Amino acid sequence: MGNTKIKVAKFGGSSLADAAQFRKVKEIVESDPARRYVVPSAPGRRSSGDEKVTDLLYCCYGRAVNGENYKEVLERIRARYEEIIRELHLGVTLDRQFAVIEEAFLAGAGEEYAASRGEYLNAILLADFLGYEFIDAAEVIRFDRDGKFQDERTNFFLKEKLKKVPRAVIPGFYGADDAGNIHTFSRGGSDVTGAVVARGAGAQLYENWTDVSGFLLADPTIIDHPKKIDSMTFGELRELAYRGATVLHEEAVYPARREGISIHIRNTNAPEENGTVICQELRPEQEVPITGIAGRRNFAAVSIAKNCMNSEPGFCKKLLEAFEENDISFEHMPSGIDTVSVILPKEEYEQKEEAIMESLKRLLEPDKIEVDRDMALVTVVGKGMRSVSGIAATFFSSLGAADVNIKMIDMGSNEVNCTIGVKNEDFEKAIRALYYALVEPERA
Repeated sequence: MGNTKIKVAKFGGSSLADAAQFRKVKEIVESDPARRYVVPSAPGRRSSGDEKVTDLLYCCYGRAVNGENYKEVLERIRARYEEIIRELHLGVTLDRQFAVIEEAFLAGAGEEYAASRGEYLNAILLADFLGYEFIDAAEVIRFDRDGKFQDERTNFFLKEKLKKVPRAVIPGFYGADDAGNIHTFSRGGSDVTGAVVARGAGAQLYENWTDVSGFLLADPTIIDHPKKIDSMTFGELRELAYRGATVLHEEAVYPARREGISIHIRNTNAPEENGTVICQELRPEQEVPITGIAGRRNFAAVSIAKNCMNSEPGFCKKLLEAFEENDISFEHMPSGIDTVSVILPKEEYEQKEEAIMESLKRLLEPDKIEVDRDMALVTVVGKGMRSVSGIAATFFSSLGAADVNIKMIDMGSNEVNCTIGVKNEDFEKAIRALYYALVEPERA
């Protein structure tokens, strides 16, 4: 591949929902010769009342394996692709592929196989439209037979294949084991494939094209027209994604992050806009105090009290063991001298409440255990927070002014994030108070 710059461009479902979107994608790809490898999703919704092809595939497969009438749904799926073929005047036909898919559905090939066919078919059409080679992800994205992604084997196969193919379309979302069984990424979908292909291609940049012009500082359903962040670090993105922000899933970041490949989130419908760049480190002039505000509802706080807990060696080890033996991970563990709280998803806790309580009492012999089942977590993320004086005062005074009671405070050890626990009913109120105090006080 030499020193020629390489970009991998992943396009989401809304970017490839119909022929008009295909034309936009082609214009974007052809505008930069460095965009040598393209990773498509399955066709998304064309309008608010439309259906995603992936959802139709799940429905069709379910009917087929249950002996119900599946043909009507299969024809609706076929019609989506035929419309694209017809409007773009493509020379390709999908008759053979649909015959194979129908046979596989009736044979019970599995939900993962069914779901993956949306990306598979879309990639065939996009490769034909761009004049690129089609590479089936099943040939190069490797899983073991239990569905665990094999990153190093995948990287080997991709490197070997892409050395021989200067330009290609590789469908996102799925791969296969050595027996040819299809497996899908459980989270992150085609975003993960894009990052994996970027690593295998030795790309300098991974472009993630979607229907938003970058990463917004807050959920636009809560904040009206929140600001966009121009650049952030991988660490900041991971914090925000883990806390509930949804533009790019944290698992999609790792393959690019480990190779130092920057990610550029851009808008297919507004390619002239700058989007958001995610990289290893920011220059000092790029740093801003707040990168984002995100959160999730419905957590439980299990609080354990025991006199002289701080002088009991191994107490925290036994506390963690109580949750480990019940196969539960936790979000936060704020503590005091004689108390410690464990914050975990409410649903997980309630599914195993009796077993957890038994473990805690047996291992810790606590004086008291209390459970708060009404907690939402709100996190403010920003590498620049640590260098701005007075930000903590603004943080807490804004919540007080909004009459939001803080149940928990947890400041990240790297000072990149601060998380608070509030009542579920105060979740949106807390986000609004923090956003308008820390980001856009002029709009408060």
